[in-house]
Amino acid sequence: MGARAFGDANFKLESTAVVANGSFAAEQVYNDFGCLGGNVSPPLHWSGAPSGAKSFAVTMYDPDAPGGSGWWHWAIYDIPGAVTALPPGAGNPGGKLPTGAAQGRSDFGFAAYGGPCPPPHDKAHHYVLTLYALGSEHLALPAGVSAREVDAAAKIHALAAARFTALYGR
Repeated sequence: MGARAFGDANFKLESTAVVANGSFAAEQVYNDFGCLGGNVSPPLHWSGAPSGAKSFAVTMYDPDAPGGSGWWHWAIYDIPGAVTALPPGAGNPGGKLPTGAAQGRSDFGFAAYGGPCPPPHDKAHHYVLTLYALGSEHLALPAGVSAREVDAAAKIHALAAARFTALYGR
């Protein structure tokens, strides 16, 4: 189920593959560093965007990652305002991004989805998926921008945000 961060109470972000306060399926888990998943970005859909939303941005962040600064797993931005869903795998290389959308560089070092993969024997990490409804059509970010920079720019232009948190541990 989606949750509101600020803005319109009807603005919701949801997924058929990742449930709020639930866990990630193996299909969404990273496939390296000892994790054995499919590393497929989850399908997402949203509703109730505020009037005036001209584009959207999505981020996925793990605040529990070692090192104290968290870990950015995904950022997609310049999603056109008429779009209300991302299919599974949209954030993967060769995935079906909406026309005009771009991805920021995750902390894995590439501009694509990188699934959950916390250290073994760590407590389950929280993965926050956030959808920003933006008042501008484009964030005008340079190629190679980091997911952290996408998130910061999205916050500046946000009319509202919807988010949910899912867990994963191993």
